[in-house]
Amino acid sequence: MFFHRQSDKTDVLKKVPLFSSLNQRQLNLIAKHADEVELKAGKVLAKQGEMGLEFLLLVEGSARVQRNGKVIAHLATGDFFGEMSLIDGKPRTATVIAETPVILLAIHRRSFNYLLDTIPGLPRKILVTLCDRLRKADETMMN
Repeated sequence: MFFHRQSDKTDVLKKVPLFSSLNQRQLNLIAKHADEVELKAGKVLAKQGEMGLEFLLLVEGSARVQRNGKVIAHLATGDFFGEMSLIDGKPRTATVIAETPVILLAIHRRSFNYLLDTIPGLPRKILVTLCDRLRKADETMMN
């Protein structure tokens, strides 16, 4: 077990750019709703075409993102995924596979929606990240 106390989760969350501007109360709320998950290298963390059940934050380790079997991105500590399927209710657009042993924080759909409704500014930060990903995908397609 990586996190011995809820405050350990909070300490990790405040280092993640998505959550860095949140106050202690907001970080504590997220930590309360986040479950620790440890998985081995090679494990599928999310599968293209399946319905997403959780938002996942990579706390330790690395993963690759594949679409239709082609690697399109690499994820490292502090990166997150799974938000799109939770937001629009559609199947996942990519598969994410652990390249090393990973530690994740998982926030399930109901908790994710609650946090979006409760924490001011969080939906906007997620939207900005989605826009950034879309722009990068557009750049890749244009080159």
